[in-house]
Amino acid sequence: MTTEEAIQLGEEFGIAVGEVDEAIQKELKLQRPEGVAVFEVIGNSRADYAGIKVRSIIKEIDKKEIRTLIDFGKAVKASLKECNFTVGTYEPADPGDPVGWGVNFHFVGCKRD
Repeated sequence: MTTEEAIQLGEEFGIAVGEVDEAIQKELKLQRPEGVAVFEVIGNSRADYAGIKVRSIIKEIDKKEIRTLIDFGKAVKASLKECNFTVGTYEPADPGDPVGWGVNFHFVGCKRD
C-alpha cells in the first residue's frame, strides 16, 4: 500500500484526505500528528451519506486504529468490500456548541445508486 493508493481509495469512499501535519495538529490542539485529515467530502458518496465532515480527523475505521495514510488505505480497502462499517472521527462540533471538538462515530451503509 502506498500513500497514493490510500488517497485513491479515499476518493472511492468519497473523501479527499491527507496526513495530519504540524499546522493541522496545532489548529486542532492534537497531542500527536496522527490520523487522516479530511479536506473534501464528495457529494452523494458513502462518506457523504455517513455524515463525515470536512476538517475532521479519521482516527478509526471498523475498530482499526488509524495513525497514517497507509493505515487508512489498508482499513478502507478492506471496509469498502463490506456493506456496513463504522468510521470514528475527531471533528468540529456544531456551531454554538461550547465544547468545540469531539469524537463522533459514523455508520457507513451500503452504496446507494
